[in-house]
Amino acid sequence: MTEFVIPAPEPAAIPVKGSDKFFPVRRIYCIGRNYVAHVEEMGGSADRDPPLFFQKPSDAVVTSGSTIPYPGVTKDFHHEVELVIAIGKGGKNIPEDEALDHVWGYAVGLDMTRRDIQGGGLPWEIAKSFDHSFPVGPLTPVTETGLIEKGRICLTVNGETRQESDVSLLIWKMPEIISRLSEYFELFPGDIILTGTPHGVGPVVKGDKLVATFDGLEPLEVTIG
Repeated sequence: MTEFVIPAPEPAAIPVKGSDKFFPVRRIYCIGRNYVAHVEEMGGSADRDPPLFFQKPSDAVVTSGSTIPYPGVTKDFHHEVELVIAIGKGGKNIPEDEALDHVWGYAVGLDMTRRDIQGGGLPWEIAKSFDHSFPVGPLTPVTETGLIEKGRICLTVNGETRQESDVSLLIWKMPEIISRLSEYFELFPGDIILTGTPHGVGPVVKGDKLVATFDGLEPLEVTIG
């Protein structure tokens, strides 16, 4: 047994729907600019450019029902709702036609963003990878959902719909995301992939209640504190 010189941090984990078990989180990968309407609302081109990957730390996980503290060093704190993939089988240079065999389950989550920092041309790490930046709902196993290729994704803030789309509109589809990501990083069980956000991203303030939903998955509910 490994003996540490200071107390070891608690491992990050996501609850599993209908179970008292948890899915351990190894790494959190994200893809940016993956819906045409969102690319355009951010002032970009809708061309099918290579995927834009970045990461969040595993301890950025926030479970449903929590309160997210409004982060420092920003005056423009934004929501981005996304379909989340949990990887159950690892691999490197995974072929697209085998990519979905690596999926353990799905959830709905949020890529919270310091938009004013991101827009300022500074490194995305401090805009995207800060504490409490990945709220996520319970994971549902693929054995229950089947492989997801389409479905309505939605975010409301204080009951008002802010984001609504269908994951069939992803520019880079889920098999492509997994395959391309595995060219850059060897994937392992416990890896999490956020698949991109649709249009309608916008600011939140203290007291706002966010509810993220995806057809067939458990909702995510968080409050900005």
